[in-house]
Amino acid sequence: MTDSGVSGARRGHLTALVLARGGSKGIPLKNIKLLAGKPLIAWVLTAAIDSLSFDSVWVSTDSDEIENVAKHFGAQVHRRSADVSKDTTSSLETIQEFLLHHPEVDIVGNIQATSPCLHPSDLRKVVDMIRNEAYDSVFSVVRHHLFRWKEVRKPGETTVSENFNTSRRPRRQDWRGELYENGSFYFATREIITQGLLQSGKVAYYEMKPEHSVDIDIDLDWPIAEQRVKRFGYFGKSNPKVVKLLVCNIDGCLTDGKVYVNYDHELISYSLRDLDGIKLLIDNNVEVRLISRRNISSTLISSLNLPCKVEPNVSDKKEIVEKWMAEMGLTEWTQVAYMGCDYSDVECLKLAGTSGVPADASVPAKMTDNFVCKYNGGNGAIQEFAEHIITLINEPAS
Repeated sequence: MTDSGVSGARRGHLTALVLARGGSKGIPLKNIKLLAGKPLIAWVLTAAIDSLSFDSVWVSTDSDEIENVAKHFGAQVHRRSADVSKDTTSSLETIQEFLLHHPEVDIVGNIQATSPCLHPSDLRKVVDMIRNEAYDSVFSVVRHHLFRWKEVRKPGETTVSENFNTSRRPRRQDWRGELYENGSFYFATREIITQGLLQSGKVAYYEMKPEHSVDIDIDLDWPIAEQRVKRFGYFGKSNPKVVKLLVCNIDGCLTDGKVYVNYDHELISYSLRDLDGIKLLIDNNVEVRLISRRNISSTLISSLNLPCKVEPNVSDKKEIVEKWMAEMGLTEWTQVAYMGCDYSDVECLKLAGTSGVPADASVPAKMTDNFVCKYNGGNGAIQEFAEHIITLINEPAS
């Protein structure tokens, strides 16, 4: 999978190693919990495999469930021993145990499963530093602009600033900030790791973009990471982020949520801008389907003259979306875009690879996604979201 390509470059077997213990106390089986429609560990495995930079990609685990997921996403599995599967076991000890069983490995790229916004382009650059610039260890950092203060430990003590002058507080644009490890990856040679170190020899850092620097440690991190990965994550060489299906709630998205009743029938209206947005997606080979919890009459549906399928009286929106996915041969929610606005949409908004809400959506719906439209439902929100989807489709691959 690798190609050094430079005379005198460091050779040897380079492996990507993801540590994924099954007994996480913070979030049980965190490493395979679904994040934006995919198991957490799948995000980094996809990035590592698609980088084409490693001679092998491994997951070290003590869990049958994690093993099955790892193999499904293309990794080999090392079943770690009970001795290195304890709460107190360090990452270094686990990597050392892996090397004992894999004498062919010369360099390890330890990639954290909890960094789902990692991109292949980052890994390729780091491998180049190891292979062609002779670095012995490289680790990831992110730049922060944070003012640090000395901790007060005793009553009566006063604090002082530690990294800035209080009389001349720098503006963000005038201060380069500081570099902090973000834990996304640690590359090192076998010699360094067997010495009990991860950072030694000729050491370098690799600065990641802040939007790609995501780490999940506790449950509170999960919704933030989900929003970030939907917007900034790497979705694979086949780019499932090129959306194949948009499902949209009629009530409150296509319409403003109002129903006008005239004796024996009801009327609803929608914006022609939103109709243009639907046509834009269809012209770009995106299937569009509209749903409603209400039992809308076939006469009313026909009168709307919409260029897409409309499904009324839907009690379980997730079920109908997955039915449509199966019909279209879509295997992952990452290929689905969803637009909703109320409580019944929350589950689908969380699962969809790309999702959005109108400006006047309910708070629970807004809390699920990073893309909140500037326009209200029935007033151009679908067109705005459609243009956002087209932008994602046209993004260059990592």
